[in-house]
Amino acid sequence: MTKTLDLLIAGGGAAGLTAAVYAARSGLDFVLVDLASSMGSQITQTEDVDNYTGFGKINGMELVMKFYEHAKALDAPMINDEVKEITKTDELFTVKCEKAEYKAKSVIFCAGASHRELGIKGEKEFFGKGVGYCAVCDGFFYRNKTVVVIGGGNTAVTEAVYLSKICKKVYLIHRRDSLRAEKVLTERLKNADNAEILYNSEVDEILGENAVNGVLLKDGRKLDCDGVFVAVGIVPRSDAVRGLAQLDKYGYVIADESGKTSVDGLFAAGDVRTKMLRQIITACSDGANCVESVNSYLNGKL
Repeated sequence: MTKTLDLLIAGGGAAGLTAAVYAARSGLDFVLVDLASSMGSQITQTEDVDNYTGFGKINGMELVMKFYEHAKALDAPMINDEVKEITKTDELFTVKCEKAEYKAKSVIFCAGASHRELGIKGEKEFFGKGVGYCAVCDGFFYRNKTVVVIGGGNTAVTEAVYLSKICKKVYLIHRRDSLRAEKVLTERLKNADNAEILYNSEVDEILGENAVNGVLLKDGRKLDCDGVFVAVGIVPRSDAVRGLAQLDKYGYVIADESGKTSVDGLFAAGDVRTKMLRQIITACSDGANCVESVNSYLNGKL
């Protein structure tokens, strides 16, 4: 007979590992399931993190390993497996994974999200060496330098505006003849003296040797730059709860600050849920809040 857990945590990034710390401290019978356990986080792909409180500058892998070691020190049980589908019947959740199946009274879903990639030459090769997906995270490293932002939506324009305040020159490259971003954001960018919008343009290749030094456009033009920020969208990893929980039009799990979703007992944390700011520190906050919500739910108070 399959053992019924108090809680299953689906995801091993900042939100999941923080939830594991709080669940262990709460004395819950739980398990964390992630395909790569401590490696299951976008943090591991970040060369330098300088905006997590208490650490002036730390390697992304080093930071997530600190999260992992903290959870393991509390004997948090972790299983390397891939969550495929989560369903609910008779007040219990069934979590189907690649290797096994689990029953739980509650679930914290924190599978994260992935930055949509361009799929062009140089993008993967120079990731962390001039190619990034978050200006708020990494823009500081390009102070007084020249950068390229690729995209035309709110995220791209917002990042370009942010970078225009700290960089020497910002190019926004968009493949269409007009931006999709809100008018107020577009006006802010147009009013920035050091920002230039290149319409009807596409990047064909990101250039460099040991680091990025330029981009090649499809029309043959070459732009010299020190960094490239790709802002063409984020894809939430929400397939496992599609059909169970309510998602927004972009595929994010709809949940409030408590993590509560449209399904009783199912809580969402980190980048996979609807939220204003997707950062390491907010993911950790989500993980802690969700365990508090789980305790209230299991005690019949939520």
